[in-house]
Amino acid sequence: MKKFLMSLIGVALAINSAFAQKIVQSRNGIKVKTGSQNVEIKFYSPSIVRVFKTPEKHPYSKASLVVTKSPEKVELTFRKEANKVILQSSKIKVQLDPAKGNITFFGSSGKQLLQDSSTLFDPKDDAGTPSYSVKGSFVLDRSEPIYGIGQVMDNKFNRRNSSYLLKNENMFTYSPYFMSLKGYAVYWDNYSISNFSDKPGELSFQSLGHCADYYFMYGGNADGIIKQVRNLTGKAPMLPLWAYGFFQSKERYQTQEEGVDVLRKYRNLKVPIDVIIQDWRYWPEYNKTDSAWNSQTFDRERFPDPKGWVDEIHKLNAKLLIVTWPGFGPKTPQRRELDSKNMIINFDTWPPKSGARPYDVYNPEALNIYWKYLNKNIFSYIKNDGWWLDSTEPDHINVKESDFDLPTHLGSYRSVKNAFSFMHNGGIASHQKATSHDKRVVLLTRSGFIGQQRYGSNTWSGDVASTWEMLEKQIPAALNYTLMGIPNWNSDIGGFFAGRWNKEGGAKNPKFQELYVRWMQFGTFCPMMRSHGTEIPREIYNFGDRGEWCFDAQEKMINLRYRLLPYTYSTSWDVSSNDGTFMRPLVMDFPADKETHEIGSEYLFGRSLLVAPVTKPDVKTWPVYLPEGTDWWDFWTGEKVKGGQTVNPEVPKDIVPIYIKAGSIIPWGPAVQYSSEKKWDDLEIRVYPGTNGTFTLYEDENDNYNYEKGRYSTINFLWDDPQKLLTITDRKGSFAGMLNTRRFRISVVKPGNANGLTDSQHTKTIVYKGKKQTIKF
Repeated sequence: MKKFLMSLIGVALAINSAFAQKIVQSRNGIKVKTGSQNVEIKFYSPSIVRVFKTPEKHPYSKASLVVTKSPEKVELTFRKEANKVILQSSKIKVQLDPAKGNITFFGSSGKQLLQDSSTLFDPKDDAGTPSYSVKGSFVLDRSEPIYGIGQVMDNKFNRRNSSYLLKNENMFTYSPYFMSLKGYAVYWDNYSISNFSDKPGELSFQSLGHCADYYFMYGGNADGIIKQVRNLTGKAPMLPLWAYGFFQSKERYQTQEEGVDVLRKYRNLKVPIDVIIQDWRYWPEYNKTDSAWNSQTFDRERFPDPKGWVDEIHKLNAKLLIVTWPGFGPKTPQRRELDSKNMIINFDTWPPKSGARPYDVYNPEALNIYWKYLNKNIFSYIKNDGWWLDSTEPDHINVKESDFDLPTHLGSYRSVKNAFSFMHNGGIASHQKATSHDKRVVLLTRSGFIGQQRYGSNTWSGDVASTWEMLEKQIPAALNYTLMGIPNWNSDIGGFFAGRWNKEGGAKNPKFQELYVRWMQFGTFCPMMRSHGTEIPREIYNFGDRGEWCFDAQEKMINLRYRLLPYTYSTSWDVSSNDGTFMRPLVMDFPADKETHEIGSEYLFGRSLLVAPVTKPDVKTWPVYLPEGTDWWDFWTGEKVKGGQTVNPEVPKDIVPIYIKAGSIIPWGPAVQYSSEKKWDDLEIRVYPGTNGTFTLYEDENDNYNYEKGRYSTINFLWDDPQKLLTITDRKGSFAGMLNTRRFRISVVKPGNANGLTDSQHTKTIVYKGKKQTIKF
């Protein structure tokens, strides 16, 4: 503290006396009056800086909904350089121009990263409350690529030279955040309907509020940035093993028997499946109206034995996700209670003409009430395994501009709209975890916001059209969304609205079948693999019989998904423990290769598998760019290819291009009908040589929160390429049911050997008992 005060005195003495009076000490930074604004610069860590600005005569304090981090004790140096005030940590330097109010951020090496050029406060009436339209502007390098902003269906990857209205709606999920290839990110901490604009000379956010409040995060690269985002807004928890299996859904299963019968058919066909999802209107429909919309109770004729229904699903070794909505019909007890306490936002939500209205998710008591009914009527009663949170934008019917003036617990709806999903997900996740530690929270949700990763939420892309154009748009939308630090994302395999394909046979229409299979190939390499839609049923047996190409192509991808479970579940641990990412745009791992900066059509699933989904019909080959700096192995043919070039592999309808990075170590699980059917006591470990590599095999109890108490194990595999030596290290950790002895069948792939799902001929088998072993090839 003494060093801080002496530094501050030094700064004050070096600057004219008028300015000296404006510097005020604050923890980990300074408060300054510049022009007509109060500016606070505060280090939350050596890599994270908060900048908080308010009009001089209107001070304001704010508690963030999203930021969970408290400021660390940070060693800072303070000095003056050419009438500029400098604050420097071990990672970044912040320079303030007290005359102009500009703030410039530098890396520790002195390289300029970003300049905050201006902040404007324009007085604004917010539903009767004095407020401001706040515009924060930044200056970037002219050709600097940036990513983020959210899930946008515009087929863009690099967000430069684009503008968006940040208003969360079905299929469009935004956060005021961007990350730069230069190794930094900015999160503008505001939840209002906002504008983002990047034009020559200025990138800006413009929002409704009382302050400009943003966080500058420096990570050095994309992985480092995501680590800082989660440090600031919350870590991503582990999902259970079953969440990485196959999900089947439709709009909708009319009765409890219909959904169970789907599972029976999958089991009889021996096609793997883990989850069935129950969509809307399982509740009573009085006089065939929606006045009891989302009552969270069961219609006695169609669901006569809800507990027995779920028990039967569990006996079939499957799990149930059940839908719940944020809006309530006028004849539900939830609506009556929430209305009586002014905890309803009074605009019409889905379905039309029902009178359903959303609850005030911003009110902590309303979140308690919501869970009270959900827990009593469903979770603690039928023991379901997860939630489908539909309409979390939420849907808005018969929109009137005055609807956005409606009050919530935290201000006008306009001022907090974009955080609706975040608050709704948070309420359910927090309550369920407090209720039961036996089941990890699994949430499927139609919207999101930065920080939502801490609730285990898996955002899907909404009610997208069943078209090739929409399939193509899914990929860059997903990649930009996950670059906000939210790792879990998926889409309706086949697209939601598919009625256009009914004229030529629906599920038997060859054109729809090709689109569906290509979409499933993409879905195989998403964090959640989920078939869903309306107008055409999506269960595998509706497309034909085994032996017909469409059935076989689907079964091939579902089986691939299950064989990859040890890899995927270990990746989930990397996401949770090391702030990793499932869907990794090429720019994450190969930023030095300029070709990757604009590629949003392919990605790495985990750190090893490059996937290039086919998004056009009737193609014989498909262009795939392989980043330079490494060699790549064609998964299907075993061909070894040098990076830094575009290849054009053949892509018959049952093949999606998959390339494996040299140096990868991939564990292959057993063929199973559901995720936990067999123990991993006999795994094939595939080594793709060409450079050194590592992999950590993670295992735990597959569900519950015991992993948070350290009940899990890891085994590291190390490949020494020059020596052709694989080292398996001592196992670390333990948990109930852990395998003490197991077999590893270790295969080193050789050029030209077709790989697929067949075992390599170049295999050595060892018995592993938890102690270090080395295997020479």
